[in-house]
Amino acid sequence: MMRVENSLVAERIQKILSRAGLGSRRSCEELISEGRVTVNRHRATLGDRADPTSDEIRVDNELLPNFENRIYIALYKPVGTLSSRRSQGGRRTVVDLVHVPQRLYPVGRLDADSEGLILLTNDGDLTNRLTHPRYGHEKEYRVWLNPKPSASQLDAWGRGIIMPDGIRTLPAQVWLEKGTLQQVGAWIHVVMREGRKRQIRETARSMRLQVRKLIRIRMASILLGDLQPGEWRHLTTEEVTRLQRAPAAGRRQN
Repeated sequence: MMRVENSLVAERIQKILSRAGLGSRRSCEELISEGRVTVNRHRATLGDRADPTSDEIRVDNELLPNFENRIYIALYKPVGTLSSRRSQGGRRTVVDLVHVPQRLYPVGRLDADSEGLILLTNDGDLTNRLTHPRYGHEKEYRVWLNPKPSASQLDAWGRGIIMPDGIRTLPAQVWLEKGTLQQVGAWIHVVMREGRKRQIRETARSMRLQVRKLIRIRMASILLGDLQPGEWRHLTTEEVTRLQRAPAAGRRQN
């Protein structure tokens, strides 16, 4: 059993890894079982504890980020870029676009054909807060559809539809963008609190509508703003604080 000098601040290693953004505690336990984690140059085992402020913790020989050196990035993900750390077939990932010394992890996903706002951080607690269903953070999308949807189609979309797997989507806010005069296609906005795989595209397809462009413009209180594809910025202290203080869905703020 590995021991640390100050047992009062020691935590189970899988908890430390999860808080650092390496995944759920179960997936972090798998990292330990696979022998990919070391503490003070010794291979860690399940049940070991460590002090994240003084022990040297490494995963795949890469030093775990200092908990006092948290970083929060807003990125405009371009079309074709993967929302992951690991590339597939040599394709570019969102992590490749942000050049900082810290090890970053994307918060949630956008499919390769979609673009817009994605957050990256090494703060595992905040990642969990933004992705766990119980918090129900809103995500807003600007979507170009062809043909232009009817009022009844927008109404049905807002009420929720039955997906191919038989599950009904939650109600959403859906509206036609002001100034949309084209008869061939139209911009709509979709605000929802869930994020099932390709949900907007599947919803449009069920109504015989085609998504020509899909841009995420907001995650919780963070806006895409003036960022252009491939550009990124650090979140402000105020923005991070708002994310950390946001209540779970259905709860009232005092």
